[in-house]
Amino acid sequence: MRAIIYRRYGGPEVLELTDVPDPKLAQNGVLIRVKAAALNPADLALQAGLGGSIMDAWFPVIPGWDAAGIVERVGAGVTEFAAGDEVIGFVREEILHHGTYAEKISAPASTLVRKPRNATWAQASGLPLAGLTAYQAIVHTLKLTKGETVLIHGASGGVGSLAAQIAVKNGARAIGSGSTANHSYLRSIAVEPVLYGDHLVRDVRAIIPEGVDAILDCAGRGVLALNPQLGRAGYRSCSIADSAAGVTTVFARMNQADLLRLVELVEAGSLTVEVAATYPLEDAARAQLALRDGGKKPGKIVLDVG
Repeated sequence: MRAIIYRRYGGPEVLELTDVPDPKLAQNGVLIRVKAAALNPADLALQAGLGGSIMDAWFPVIPGWDAAGIVERVGAGVTEFAAGDEVIGFVREEILHHGTYAEKISAPASTLVRKPRNATWAQASGLPLAGLTAYQAIVHTLKLTKGETVLIHGASGGVGSLAAQIAVKNGARAIGSGSTANHSYLRSIAVEPVLYGDHLVRDVRAIIPEGVDAILDCAGRGVLALNPQLGRAGYRSCSIADSAAGVTTVFARMNQADLLRLVELVEAGSLTVEVAATYPLEDAARAQLALRDGGKKPGKIVLDVG
């Protein structure tokens, strides 16, 4: 099969398209023909070697954790999926070796759920990691409730946009920071936009003078230092992009119930995965450059595998 690999740590320039053996199928595994694979900032960080202290890399590495595709075969112990099923998965291993930038992947059944029926392959592939991160931040960490207000830094990004929609679906009010070019998109998902920069505190306080109940940082850039000026008494805060005292760092964990709930929200029309751009598998390096440099459009960058 064709796959994108890297043989050493580095940036997009270390990626190469090559032929590799088809993955083996474990007893509790599912062999998937990948239709689309979404890119995530974690791909770039791990590929650069920034996870070397916590994860081993078995070179050559196929990057990627997100995939949407069609089941080809199932292992002897798998009863919940069958050949022909359309699935999505957060296929994260504790080592870097078998990733989703490939025509096929063998994944544990526990990492998969059905594909949303009304989503394109590209949209479906962008749901697992970003969606789980967003859902677990809003629902499990911040425990946002109806009538509360959340400020989301980087609200037009892959995680931020999903978190905002989940918050609104749960009856919360969402304020989102982003560039001016993305403000119309934020309004389209019921987010009140504010601009990054020096006037952020002023603009948020103009919308909600008493301060917000919760803050989700999806942008980094030192914005956590502004928390005391943005939150009301007893506010909660978490981040996927930075760390600071009193701020919970959110790392997505595969949870089938959470991922299935995201599928249900997509199917109900309450959650939409925005796709900024798609690239063919052989252009994975160009796709990573677009991810690294920041797209002009909101949403996910996806590989169209076939």
